[in-house]
Order: sequence, then C-alpha cells, then structure tokens
Amino acid sequence: MKKTKNSNLTSLDDFIDKHHGKRGAEKREEFEAGYEVFKLGSLLHEARLAKGLTQEELAAKVGKNKSYISKIENDIKEVRLSTLQKIVKIGLGGKVSLSIDF
Repeated sequence: MKKTKNSNLTSLDDFIDKHHGKRGAEKREEFEAGYEVFKLGSLLHEARLAKGLTQEELAAKVGKNKSYISKIENDIKEVRLSTLQKIVKIGLGGKVSLSIDF
C-alpha cells in the first residue's frame, strides 16, 4: 500500500483496493456502480441548494413530489435519464452532460 507522509494514513485508492478489490474485480465494479448513483444524488442535492430551492419547490417545478426528489438525492431510488434531464433543465435551469470513459 502506498503511504503518505504520515505512515498512519492510506490513500483512498489503496483503501478501496483493500476493501473492494482491484479495478475489474466483480466486488469493485459493484462498489463503483453504487458510487456513481450516490454521486448523482449528491450532485442534484448540491445543485438544488445552490439554486436556493427546497425539495418541495424543485418537485413542483418538474411535476413530481418531494418524496421522489428526496429518494433520488439519498440514493434510495434510481432516476431515468429523461427524468434527470427534466429535473436539471426545467427544475434547475441547467443541462446534463454525460461521458463514456474507457
């Protein structure tokens, strides 16, 4: 494991390798996929707060209920791409950008 200046610290990459396996391992891939969903919820949460909106206000703008927005932000519910685009465009005044990395 790669150590930092303080020998008691481990890098995040090394920690994930140790607990979830190296990239390409099934357990690691499941972890990474879950992280991406969590990251999306966190991004929506931060964007909503930056716009000064409550979950209820955002939900009303896009024809959903507060519970739906909360579930997406808290990684309880996955969101369809078309719904995500509607939330971002209509609700937050932004745009969704995707990328595929190899």
